[in-house]
Amino acid sequence: QVQLVESGGGLVQAGGSLRLSCAASGGTFSRYVMGWFRQAPGKEREFVGAISWSGASTYYADSVKGRFTISRDNAKNTVYLQMNRLKPDDTAVYYCAAAGRIATGRFPYEYDYWGQGTQVTVSS
Repeated sequence: QVQLVESGGGLVQAGGSLRLSCAASGGTFSRYVMGWFRQAPGKEREFVGAISWSGASTYYADSVKGRFTISRDNAKNTVYLQMNRLKPDDTAVYYCAAAGRIATGRFPYEYDYWGQGTQVTVSS
């Protein structure tokens, strides 16, 4: 059983930056693909990005490509989401998730474990 805990959310002005962290425990972190998703009020949970178990490959939604960067530190059992040039449309609860095996990595059902989420609010 893997436990995931996100941190780093908060309130930021448009154009600003935040870095989210997701600390994992209870499993072999380096064996999991890690994903980031977000969910705004009244909307479905949507894919933000994912990173392979080694960190060599990353994938992003078109809406965040070029602004967000995912990285991981397997020695620290932590995955990060660096968010730059934030927009009000980025406001959502952000979740990290772990998957032992994925097809695309873009759908919530592919992930086995989820964190509780952290709120990101971008003011205009």
